[in-house]
Amino acid sequence: MNEDYDLAINHDKPYEIAAFAEKHGLTRRAAELILFAYSPSRAACDTAATAFLTAVAAQQAKRQSAR
Repeated sequence: MNEDYDLAINHDKPYEIAAFAEKHGLTRRAAELILFAYSPSRAACDTAATAFLTAVAAQQAKRQSAR
């Protein structure tokens, strides 16, 4: 029962930069910027990281097709 309680508490805490960057495969700077803009909501940070990575992939694909 304590483990469930600990998970709920940890979910409410803001991300640490290194852990967030590692989770999403971001650079430390990108993680810092996203956390600055969307913290303390983990859900908002996760959504922003996904959107950022999608935008980066789309930009890379656009550059590849332009060659």
